[in-house]
Amino acid sequence: MDIDPADLLLFARIVECGSFSLAAERVQLPKSTVSRRISLLEAHLGERLLQRTTRKLMLTEFGSSLLEHARRVADETEAAGALAQHRQGAPSGLLRVSMPADFANLALSEMLATFLQKYPAISLELDLSPRRVDLVAENYDLAIRMGDLPDDATLAARRILGSSLALYAAPGYASVRGLPEHPDDLFRHDVLSLPPRLNGLVRWTLERGKVRWERELPVRVLANSPELVVRMASVGIGIGASTEPIARPYVEKGALVRVLPEWSFPQVTAWAVFPGRRLMPAKTRVFIDALEATLGS
Repeated sequence: MDIDPADLLLFARIVECGSFSLAAERVQLPKSTVSRRISLLEAHLGERLLQRTTRKLMLTEFGSSLLEHARRVADETEAAGALAQHRQGAPSGLLRVSMPADFANLALSEMLATFLQKYPAISLELDLSPRRVDLVAENYDLAIRMGDLPDDATLAARRILGSSLALYAAPGYASVRGLPEHPDDLFRHDVLSLPPRLNGLVRWTLERGKVRWERELPVRVLANSPELVVRMASVGIGIGASTEPIARPYVEKGALVRVLPEWSFPQVTAWAVFPGRRLMPAKTRVFIDALEATLGS
């Protein structure tokens, strides 16, 4: 026989409060609803649980026997609520996150260390592989994803960063090969790019204000690591595309210079993606807050 635990919880509250009216106030339901649900429970069980009089409620023999089980349901419900409240107040537990390796190493290494120091009850498990994890099936709490997101009713997302790529080259490369003055000049240079590539070419789109330039270019080096593209550019292999945070350390030490500084790629959005049908745990919420604070600055 299937019994709704919510009805057992309601029965325990009625006995605890001593009346339908007080129990209805406690569980924030109309008195009529409380009365109807208990009547349906009694009908389902085939016996009365309570003797109702104008002055008081009395437990039947069967009601007294069932009350022990109903109180266990109430106790477990309160314990679960207390656990949830504690977790919301003090973030804890294992946080499983998937993100691009370069993103973690170059943009978030200090943030991750600070986060773990601030929340000692949280353990962190990072997947930095290029694969696209299934957050729900593989039980991940969060993934950092770039660009457009596919429609997925099981997931929700929060924008954490908008950035665009720019072009960089080593001073040594510039002294030997010169630098392009217009995007059309890129055809005379060695191009280092991120995927995708089609038939040996990559499609680059550059913008300068309202002017848009879009062409397919032959590519010398193709790599799915922005960090590797930047390193290859810094040793003079060619002109590479990178986000400013990744290129900045190389620019500051003079290993890279900006190419076509008035032009940049269209903005790419970084998203924090998480299971949309779950109540967000405190550990996930504070991690997203830390991401936004770091990347926003």
